[in-house]
Amino acid sequence: MPSDEFERPVVILAGAGIPTAISSAMEAYMFLADWPKSRRDTAFSFAAKACLAAVGGEIEPETARGLFASWAEKHDILAPDVAAFASGRRHGSHGTA
Repeated sequence: MPSDEFERPVVILAGAGIPTAISSAMEAYMFLADWPKSRRDTAFSFAAKACLAAVGGEIEPETARGLFASWAEKHDILAPDVAAFASGRRHGSHGTA
C-alpha cells in the first residue's frame, strides 16, 4: 500500500489556536471530516477528495497536501511558516544582509 505521508507537515491552528501538525493525507481527511457542515465549501470538497485519493494511492500525497494547505489558508487556520519568518529576520527587516 502506498504511503500517504506528506514530505513536510502542514501546521494548522486547531482548537484554541494551538498549532497542530498534519503529517499525512489521512490525518488531513480526518481533520476535514470534523469540519462543521455549515462551513464546507468548494475548497473543502477539493481538499477532502484529494486526501481520499492520496490515501488510495490515486494521486501523490503532495497534491493533497497542497489542496489541504490552500483550504486551511482560505479559512485562516494555516499557521505562519516559522522557518521562513526566522530566515527573513536574519536578513534584516528589508531582506538585505
